[in-house]
Amino acid sequence: MKIFKQIFDFYLNSSIHVGMSCYALVRITQQLFEIPFDASMSYFAFFGTIVGYNFVKYDALARIHRRNMRNELKTIALLSFCALLAVGYFFLQLQRITQILSLAFLVLVIMYTLPFFPNKRNARNWAGIKIYMVSICWVGVTVFLPIINSEIPLMASVFQLAAQRFILIFVLILIFEIIDLKYDDPYLKTVPQQIGVLNTKKVGSFLLVLFVVLEFLDRSFTTSLFILKLGIAMSTMLFLLFANEQKSKYYSSFWVESIPIFWWLFLVVFG
Repeated sequence: MKIFKQIFDFYLNSSIHVGMSCYALVRITQQLFEIPFDASMSYFAFFGTIVGYNFVKYDALARIHRRNMRNELKTIALLSFCALLAVGYFFLQLQRITQILSLAFLVLVIMYTLPFFPNKRNARNWAGIKIYMVSICWVGVTVFLPIINSEIPLMASVFQLAAQRFILIFVLILIFEIIDLKYDDPYLKTVPQQIGVLNTKKVGSFLLVLFVVLEFLDRSFTTSLFILKLGIAMSTMLFLLFANEQKSKYYSSFWVESIPIFWWLFLVVFG
């Protein structure tokens, strides 16, 4: 039993699960806009998420304890290097405009992790900005890059989906911020730190209602898709309402991050 827990923890700690979530959101975009499966874009997002998240989580730790890294961290570093090679391979198969935009998102990730100016904090530690930068990156990679790479015009329905995607990612991060409240540096000024847990849940709930309402703006509105998005919004709201500082890491790192995966699977089966 212990070996299965170690494998599962490695799956989470190495960001494979969050990579699957990103992959699922890309596939959702492709399916909603009837884009044939684009392996290059899908796998670029999957491997890029693994590289980006591991870079953000472990960069400082690896630089400080480079000679004394534990075996799991060394394995994650090796996995990240292999993922980086895969990112380079699939990057070369993307459209030129997609490559340029993906580099712009790469700059955001670098700013988020490394100090942009000498003797200054990185963007991850800029008070109150973290949640917006992460949400924008996810919207860019999972909505705009697949659309642009498929040469689909940026219609109103694209921006409607982008708005919904931003709301969903924003609320998912709110759940993480509530659970991590006792660990986060007060300087970060996360949403729960600024307005409290109860008000954070109210804001998140309001945003999820807006997420559902935006569906009515879609010209290709269908009852089945509406019910599916309503289910996603309600599930996310339940995770938000029951979030607290005592929840285990699996509550957020596995179950909350599984929401996009379940959304994609339901869309494949019932969409």
